[in-house]
Amino acid sequence: MKPKIENRILISLSMVLLSFSSVFADDKETVSGYVISAETGEKLIGSTIYVEELKTGTVTNSYGFYSLTLPKGNYTFRYSYIGYDNASVPTEVLSSSRKNIELQPVSTQVEEVVIFSEGADKNIRKAEMGVTKLSPKETKVIPVILGEQDILKTIQLLPGVNSGTEGTTGFYVRGGGVDQNLIILDEAPVYSASHLMGFFSVFNSDAIKDVELYKGNAPANYGGRLSSILDIQMNDGNSKKFATSGGIGLLASRLTIESPIVKDKGSFIISGRRSYADLFLAFSKDNTQANTDLYFYDLNAKANYKINDNNRMYLSGYFGRDVFSLKDLFSLKWGNKTGTLRWNHIFNNRLFLNSSLIYSDYNYGFGYNFSDNMIYIKSGIRDINWKEDFQYYINADNTLKFGFNAIHHTYRPGEIDAEDNDLFNSIFMGRKQAYEGAAYISHELSISDHLKATYGLRYSGFMPVGPDTLYTYNEDDEITNTEIFSRGDIIKKYGTLEPRITLNFILDPKSSVKLSYARNAQYIHLLSNSSASLPTDVWIPSSKNVKPQIADQLAAGFFRNFKNNMFETSVEVYYKKLQHQIDYQNGAEILLNKNVESQLVFGKGRAYGVELFVKKRTGKLTGWLGYTLSRTEKSFDAIDNGDWYPAKQDRTHDISIVGMYQLNKKWNLSANWVFNTGNAVTFPSGKYQVDEFTVPVYTKRNGYRMPNYHRLDIGATYTPKKKKRFESSWNFSIYNVYGRRNAFSITFRENENNPTQTEAVRLSLFQMIPSVTYNFKF
Repeated sequence: MKPKIENRILISLSMVLLSFSSVFADDKETVSGYVISAETGEKLIGSTIYVEELKTGTVTNSYGFYSLTLPKGNYTFRYSYIGYDNASVPTEVLSSSRKNIELQPVSTQVEEVVIFSEGADKNIRKAEMGVTKLSPKETKVIPVILGEQDILKTIQLLPGVNSGTEGTTGFYVRGGGVDQNLIILDEAPVYSASHLMGFFSVFNSDAIKDVELYKGNAPANYGGRLSSILDIQMNDGNSKKFATSGGIGLLASRLTIESPIVKDKGSFIISGRRSYADLFLAFSKDNTQANTDLYFYDLNAKANYKINDNNRMYLSGYFGRDVFSLKDLFSLKWGNKTGTLRWNHIFNNRLFLNSSLIYSDYNYGFGYNFSDNMIYIKSGIRDINWKEDFQYYINADNTLKFGFNAIHHTYRPGEIDAEDNDLFNSIFMGRKQAYEGAAYISHELSISDHLKATYGLRYSGFMPVGPDTLYTYNEDDEITNTEIFSRGDIIKKYGTLEPRITLNFILDPKSSVKLSYARNAQYIHLLSNSSASLPTDVWIPSSKNVKPQIADQLAAGFFRNFKNNMFETSVEVYYKKLQHQIDYQNGAEILLNKNVESQLVFGKGRAYGVELFVKKRTGKLTGWLGYTLSRTEKSFDAIDNGDWYPAKQDRTHDISIVGMYQLNKKWNLSANWVFNTGNAVTFPSGKYQVDEFTVPVYTKRNGYRMPNYHRLDIGATYTPKKKKRFESSWNFSIYNVYGRRNAFSITFRENENNPTQTEAVRLSLFQMIPSVTYNFKF
């Protein structure tokens, strides 16, 4: 897991870069500090600090910290952040110093709604590709189903990101599967990010401060998934004053409380949300409905405390649960628990450390009444993760990041609890354990005014351990060998070098060309036949039979801004090569199968496409147009004789149009229209009779298509005049305005009048759905 050669490479690279940094340190001084909201005390992630005289600058990190090393002299520092007034601060740099800056929120209502929260020309200047930053405050007017503001629904409107099935929060990025997206909340992985069988995400937007999506070109400090990293940061809480906010909607209500622990020194936030469909069902005259439980809840909590100028502690957690049951018939419960303890330490004005201890637990349980006998099926995954992340600010043009993490995985692939049951025996499939670790180093470098680079190296390793029993299978899925591993025995060692590099060639102040390459390794795998992330999906680790998945992605892009950065445009092309991909044999049995690895087939994949993006950033009318032309294919020797076939998430065309119009200070109008090619599916191509039973005949894997999908949503937000300490708004929206009957699924059955004929039956879930939500804050 730690080969000597790879260790030497990492150590040597670290020493070279650290010694290289000393060249830039002569006769220079460092100014560092935090950029803070004057209203709430929140640290502002991605704030821009620009030194006008030197035409250089930097941005704050994930904790609002910045560092600039400059020649001695007098300068003007300009601090900026979307939604806040800019601050120009004369600064005399004669010695290293700490300078914290508080920015005031804009005094008038912001007329534009934008995605990116960093510098207006950051897309031109920075050496990064396939990266999008989102703020819940900036996307609150976008219409969504049932009025529930949802970050995961919003990112589905971006090029290169495709939605799963109708209305669900599952998403695909550049052809990758749902399981190839790593979703982290305050650094803790969230394995099932959906409520209500995938129709709503677990992320309460009132508790979220910042969201960043990497489409396969993430820096070396990220890893563990092939397609994307969705990094979500929770609010820290108001350190200035007590505040309450919330909302009442058709589906759920939410309430957030935040307050200082000690003013300007520490704060906390508690944000809760609950649906209440079950409360209405309880009054139903239908006994079945009256005995139905159908609800979800989630709770976000976070506290932080400033020990001194160089040390701050954070403690955050998430708790969420879904319950769907018909009493005495069946029950389905699933949920996530996460916890993150972090310590920020500033060694000096240039060296910043974040230490994290992270806990994540996802589990589900399914109960079913079989002939008056209840059986319960349980499964889940639990992680304990330790991370050390350093940032070394060499100077304004050089930033070094390095660190490591170590994870202990515990997998619970499934068990049947059948106590007091006369028909079934309890089944326990055991627990699988594994260790995952990584070390990385990354360097962000400004080589010249026209060439920027971000490059790095990550070494990751994975080691499943006992106790476990491992089977070897032949071509007929028969067990040919059995190996028994005791507790702590090493089953297999895997290690992967993951280089990353992005180059930015700045052609002029308005345009640039970027190139990137990234390798990603993924050691855990999701077994699922659905297009959405369902609670019954099963996670398994890499083993002797199941190898880690590997992805190599090449990308190139042209970026151009117009009219003083009012308009932003880009064209990105990518090619992704995938190794050790997983699919299923025909008729595969996944749930509660001790020999589930015998049901899997292994092969390769490829994904390629072009993404077009046009966005208007400022003015009364804002919004964007995104278009993706892509192809995603797989090849398995055991399927269709090794021929390439489209993956289920393959979509030729994907279009999103989003528009927002500030009618006046009280009314904001919005709309979005989406279109995409239907998912690839496997349908029967014929049938035959056996003893009066109809048997379908299948030919090509994913040889058919669901119908094309499109819909129009509209919304309006009314904001009354703010009173002393109280403000409110009403959000009205209509989902699927023209009532398009988009296919959620298609099944086949015999025609009632002519049993020799087979007919297709389309299931459509949502037609026109109006909603209203009342939001308040005081």
